[in-house]
Amino acid sequence: MERTGAYILLESLKREGVDILFGYPGGAVIDIYDELPRHPEIRHILTRHEQGAVHAADGYARASGKVGCCLVTSGPGATNTVTGIATAYADSIPLVVITGQVPTQLIGNDAFQEVDIVGITRPCTKHNFLVKDVKKLALTIRQAFYLARSGRPGPVLVDLPKDIVQATAEFLWPDEVSMRSYNPTYKPNVNQLRRAAELLAEAQRPVLLCGGGVVMADAAAEATALARELRIPVTATLMGLGAFPATDELFLGMVGMHGTYAANLAINNADVVICAGARFDDRVTGKIAAFAPKARIVHIDIDPTSIRKNVEVDIPVVGDCKLALAGILDICRSKHPEKDWAMQHALWLKDVASWKKSKPLSYQPSEGGAIKPQEVIEALRELTRGDAIIATEVGQHQMWAAQYYEFTKPRTLLTSGGLGTMGYGFPAAIGAQLALPDRMVIAVAGDGSLQMNIQELATAVANKLPVKVVILNNRHLGMVRQWQELFYGGNYSSTNMEAQPDFVRLAEAYGAEGYRIERAEDLLPELEKALSTPNPAFVDVRVEREENVYPIVPAGAALDEMLLV
Repeated sequence: MERTGAYILLESLKREGVDILFGYPGGAVIDIYDELPRHPEIRHILTRHEQGAVHAADGYARASGKVGCCLVTSGPGATNTVTGIATAYADSIPLVVITGQVPTQLIGNDAFQEVDIVGITRPCTKHNFLVKDVKKLALTIRQAFYLARSGRPGPVLVDLPKDIVQATAEFLWPDEVSMRSYNPTYKPNVNQLRRAAELLAEAQRPVLLCGGGVVMADAAAEATALARELRIPVTATLMGLGAFPATDELFLGMVGMHGTYAANLAINNADVVICAGARFDDRVTGKIAAFAPKARIVHIDIDPTSIRKNVEVDIPVVGDCKLALAGILDICRSKHPEKDWAMQHALWLKDVASWKKSKPLSYQPSEGGAIKPQEVIEALRELTRGDAIIATEVGQHQMWAAQYYEFTKPRTLLTSGGLGTMGYGFPAAIGAQLALPDRMVIAVAGDGSLQMNIQELATAVANKLPVKVVILNNRHLGMVRQWQELFYGGNYSSTNMEAQPDFVRLAEAYGAEGYRIERAEDLLPELEKALSTPNPAFVDVRVEREENVYPIVPAGAALDEMLLV
């Protein structure tokens, strides 16, 4: 029996396990939306902007570990997805983005709402497809999901011309998929693992650096076992937070530009660095020539192009982080069954403990009832017992959340690390709430960043999602203002955000709840009230306007050249 392309698409999504489809309709995809009610297994979430749809799919993917999926129309609908696609690409998030396209015979003729979305997104997708034959549609969807979730995950775009959606063919679902030119390496080379294990056996000052790849590979248990058994201090990139419990004595905090004193000093004094699933971003390394100057580096990554891209390493390990970390620990156990790792690293552990104690993360308490932004994050941690899913926008509030929430589990921090996308956090929180409806989901936002996709409050209200948005409202574009203060002589050009909406009344206008907190003594009770409501809510917390994020490593400086106050 022949079926339309619209049916084949939706049936294919169902077989790939898609239960939530984020999207926004339009002429090029109207046939798909016409078919959608006949596929009740797929719940469609109508967002209020296509960028919001992609970010929501991204948040769904990060929180659940599944592939996020969204559907938009051609032309401006497709181009509105580009920022979300680039965000997912930078952070290796598995997405399948389906875009409508003008009929095949009109492609290249400047038809109404035509853009070359395949060409536009080629630099920021793992792969993309333009479907030209309805008979290949099911296979294409199968390949798209396979590419998105396998190897180093990433976004894949499928562009569907309207005539392909309307055409008919027999629905044939491929049981297996393979692509001759694409064969990611999962199993790491045993000889490389042995070399890494021997480095650890000799090391006096080792550090384990966990990146987002540890989270994406579900390798947090393996990373934790390796560190605890071999008594190795641990640090993490922004994307790697939660891969190792922040409350563990071995954890030194986040590394890099806004990393802790202990983490940055440990990297610069280590003799061996085991880097798992991180790409040595410039915000992590600081001045490349001065990064880990005393260390031999083991770099584990499933993407061979990420190894030696930014930092020269001694032992490259291409493969899955979960398998590699487990393999290194197994070799250490078998080759050195009697070794007293705690004794071997005792002096090193004493050093890093002294750095943690001497210069911990700190801030000056508020005066006169004003609220410090760090206090807000600490209050959230206390009220949620550190067990919420935190999505962030981008800016100072993002760094305070990373520093002070103390993430103890993977997939609990959803943040745009690689691209730094303002407007990401709120729709990502919506996606996470849909993925995990029984979890507390909180978006930590700045008053500037939130306004980039504030319209998605309608999505939360329409779907009765209890997402809470905690706004650290300093009436500034805070991170840019901080840089202007520290590095541009206090020239505060275009960073004042005094002209802003009343967030409480705006929330109420959308049908959500609104709260405003202006004094420190009201912080805990009002936050508790806001978090306990079953409805979506904005919490406008008026924080001290000119508070800065510390530590900070100035651009181009080494990690041990931190500004601490």
